[in-house]
Formats: sequence, structure tokens, C-alpha cells
Amino acid sequence: MGKPRDFYEVLNIPKDSSPQRIRRAYKSLVKKWHPDKHPLSSKPEAEAMFKAIAQAYEQALYEIQGKPLFANCDSSTGGGGRGGEGGSNRGRTTTPLSSVRAASFRREDAVHRKPRSDPKDVHYTASSPKSGFASNSGTCWRKPPPLERKLECTLEELFSGCRKEIYFDREVVVNGSVIRKEESQKIKVKPGWKKGTKITFEGMGDERPGCLPADVIYMIAEKEHPFFKRIGNDLVMKIEVPLVNALTGWTFSFHLINGEQMTLSFQDEIIHPGYEKVIEGEGMPLANEKGLRGDLRIRFHIRFPTKLSIRQRTFIQEALKQDS
Repeated sequence: MGKPRDFYEVLNIPKDSSPQRIRRAYKSLVKKWHPDKHPLSSKPEAEAMFKAIAQAYEQALYEIQGKPLFANCDSSTGGGGRGGEGGSNRGRTTTPLSSVRAASFRREDAVHRKPRSDPKDVHYTASSPKSGFASNSGTCWRKPPPLERKLECTLEELFSGCRKEIYFDREVVVNGSVIRKEESQKIKVKPGWKKGTKITFEGMGDERPGCLPADVIYMIAEKEHPFFKRIGNDLVMKIEVPLVNALTGWTFSFHLINGEQMTLSFQDEIIHPGYEKVIEGEGMPLANEKGLRGDLRIRFHIRFPTKLSIRQRTFIQEALKQDS
């Protein structure tokens, strides 16, 4: 059996590194070697490196701080309990880090093999440790529930796609103390995303000693539009038309969601109550099918006169009798 690799060598840092440098090296390496980012041919190597990096990270901080990386978590309070002093491992089953990591990879592989037909399954992830697992020192890494926030977008932004930068404060642990830190994240909103689409930033929530940081989930919310309403991938626009135009013909112009002007003419058509004009391919883009769009549905509200003179009534009555 070969000589075990030095954990500083695994993390590629000098032996006099500070805890902050160790953490930076760890975050960079887990992002590079995460198995989900590697093809099947190199997945076994990536899994092995990922496990070695996690173990090296824990051992390096243990050597510097003289205590386990994470204390036992108290599930009743959600905070970190005390480890070592006054504690007992009697009756506790310790799960090896490598076994739990491997099981975690198998579960994640099963999730990623599922077909993704719904754009609400979209996830962005920031580099951070994965969800809770047991360490080889008998302690646990717990993860609080994710924090959910809204990301409001206009229909124009969801039609064309855009980039948004968000700013927020969170609590982080630095040298055992909790401080407030301002963070920023960039989100690329893709054309066709719908209300409810989720973007997940892993490990970007508040930090607590003894636990992993929570995830932050941004959920797309659609701002109300003055002219269009979105239904699935279709856009619906309501137009008010006077009764005389509905019966005798009408031409009008309007702007599409992309800003282009369109003109419609109704000369041989009667616009009756419940009438709907469908313009194919002028709706919202389909997020998972490039080049395809929904339809634009124009629904008409006929504006009837509130009163008619005797002459007008007689004229309308005679005109309609001739067609009957």
C-alpha cells in the first residue's frame, strides 16, 4: 500500500496556509472535481479526487484549529452543539466519509438522469459543499432549509432573455465569528422562462458554526403587463372594437411584444362576441425548443352603443331584415 498523500499536497497549498486560504483552495477544487461536471469516462477519477479533497480539507483545518471541522448539530435548535468536551459517542454509528459521499453521488446521478422537460427544473449553482453528510470524526454536517426569494421580470425580459445582477447580505463565519457580508450574483434569464422557474445558488445562505450554509433559491415572477397576458407559451391581448367596426370592417395597428408593429385588417370578417384571432408564432419562445414560439391570441370586446335614435333603430332593423 502506497504512502498516503499529504493533505496540503492534495489541496495544493503551503503548510503555513491560513484557514481562509484553505477554504478558498477547497472551494476551487470541489468546483473543478465535482463528478457531475465530468463525462462518464473520467467520473471515477473525479469521485476519488472529490473525496480526497473533502478529507484533506477537514484534516487541514483540524490540524490548525485543534478541533473537529464541524461540531455536532442540535436538530432541535438548528444551531451547532458542542463537540469533544463533555460529549460521548457511545451507541453512535459513524459512517465513513467515502461511503456517504459515494451514496450521495449515486443519488445525484439518479436525479440528473431524469428527463427535464419543464423549465421550472432549471438550477444555477454556486460552488459550495453539497448537502449534509457524516464525517469520519463522527460529527455531522447539517444544512438548513433553503431561503426563497422572488426575481421579478417583465414579459419583455422573459421574451428576449436578459442578465440580472442581484445584491444581498448574508451572515458568514470568519475565524469563529459571525459577520455580515454583502454578496452579489449574476443570473442569466433565458428566453421563454416561466413564472415559477427556480434558480438555485448552493451554499449562498447564512452560515452557522457546525452546519453547512443554506441554499438560496430565486423564483421567477412575472410583472403585470399593460397589454399582454401570458398563458403558457401563448400571449393574449384584448382589444375593444366599436359595434359598427365589428360589423362593417376594421383596420388597426399595434405593437408586438418584441416592439415590432403589426397591422390587421378585417374586411370580410364579422367580429362577433367570443371571436378570437390567432396569429401563429407571435407568442413567447419555448424555453426548451430553440426557434419555436407560442401564438398570439387577440380577443375582442365589442363596444355596443348605450342608446339609439328611432331613425337608427329603424335603419338597423331594415338592414338586418334584408339579410335574413
